Amino acid sequence: MLAPDLFMVFIQRLEQAGIPYVVTGSVAVIVYGDPRMTHDIDLVVELHRSHIAALIHAFPQDQFYCPPVEVITTEAARSTRGHFNIIHHDTGFKADIYPVGNDALLAWAIRNARRFDLVGLTLQVAPPEYVIVKKLEFYREGKSAKHLSDIAGMLAASADLIDFLLLNEKIEQYGLRHEWEQVSADV
Repeated sequence: MLAPDLFMVFIQRLEQAGIPYVVTGSVAVIVYGDPRMTHDIDLVVELHRSHIAALIHAFPQDQFYCPPVEVITTEAARSTRGHFNIIHHDTGFKADIYPVGNDALLAWAIRNARRFDLVGLTLQVAPPEYVIVKKLEFYREGKSAKHLSDIAGMLAASADLIDFLLLNEKIEQYGLRHEWEQVSADV
């Protein structure tokens, strides 16, 4: 189950700051698949130089741990795999922030975000095809069955929302056919 505060703490502030974002990770899995408890949120953000000051202003130091501007600037400048955290002091809720950089898959997720109304707040959620591809990548890297289980839950709950032709293109593009076949065999 998701606590509304988890969304309010981070999403509203990004929206008010005008920073393009998309929700991914376990929260996206919850939207498309099986409910579960989580105390963090993964956010892909389009973080240009002009957004950095707005981001720092949106998450004031007396309420949040937000890395220094130098760290955010460095992570936002990475072509791929940039990452930093923002933590809400009062609740301990954490946002894992992934700047788009030059990562084509992250940029695609932002461009193709889907809007969902959850707990009275409209969220920009990564498309299910993106979530599945990332879960397949994570499975390939760490072999955690949790990722395959998440995908199976998404397929069972949201097959009507998934463009399987597009998903297969992404699976081929990222060399994930073997991992996909493991999920397909179990479903």
